[in-house]
Amino acid sequence: MKSVEHDRLDAEERRELPDSEFGIPEKREFPIPDAAHVRAAEAYFRYAPEDKKPELARFILNKAGEFGVDVKSQTVLEYANR
Repeated sequence: MKSVEHDRLDAEERRELPDSEFGIPEKREFPIPDAAHVRAAEAYFRYAPEDKKPELARFILNKAGEFGVDVKSQTVLEYANR
């Protein structure tokens, strides 16, 4: 798989990602293969289904730690603690 270093994946890049790289793996939504996508997931968090938000928030924080990104969204931080 090629390295992803931007916040937009083309169809091929997205197809190559394993389900484990998605915040909502069963729908393959919220891909987070790198730091740019951590920030994108944080920005688009409000569009996630309500029932998936706690799990997604924890995934975002886990990936943020992996890539050294500081999550600033209070909403993401609050959902992660649910």
